Formats: sequence, structure tokens, C-alpha cells
Amino acid sequence: NTQLLILDDFGLQAFDSVTREIVMDIIDDRFGESSTIVSSQIPVSAWYDLIGEGTIADAILDRLVNSSHRLDLKGESLRKGILKNE
Repeated sequence: NTQLLILDDFGLQAFDSVTREIVMDIIDDRFGESSTIVSSQIPVSAWYDLIGEGTIADAILDRLVNSSHRLDLKGESLRKGILKNE
């Protein structure tokens, strides 16, 4: 029932079968009904392999990528500046 769900650091490790099913259920339930923000350091082109299992990866990515507004950020990490100042 959450209006906005933020999935931060998406895909830092490969999905196992339980994670795939959970993510699929969440994305499918929210599709067309609520907003979801996904942030990741991993390029979208690598998400298919991270999710694994082709059919579920196709379904998740179809819902996420094909109906999204995508922002690709470039540049230095802001954390580098914070660490320099310490």
C-alpha cells in the first residue's frame, strides 16, 4: 500500500531463487499502481544476468525498464569529497 518504494543499491549481488520470486511479486503488484525508484551502480544492461532465470528476469525487466523514466548519472562519487575532507 506504499505510494513510493525505493530499491537502493539494486543488484549488488546475484539473486537467488527466493529473492527473484520476492522481487517479481513486489514489482508485479506495484506495476501500473504505484511508483518505484530503483537505484543501482550496476548498468541496466547487466541486470538480466544478476536476476538470473530468464523468464523471471524478462518479466521483472519488462515491468521496470519499459515503463520507466531513466536517469544515468555520471561523474565522481560525492563520497570521495566527503572522505577527503575528513
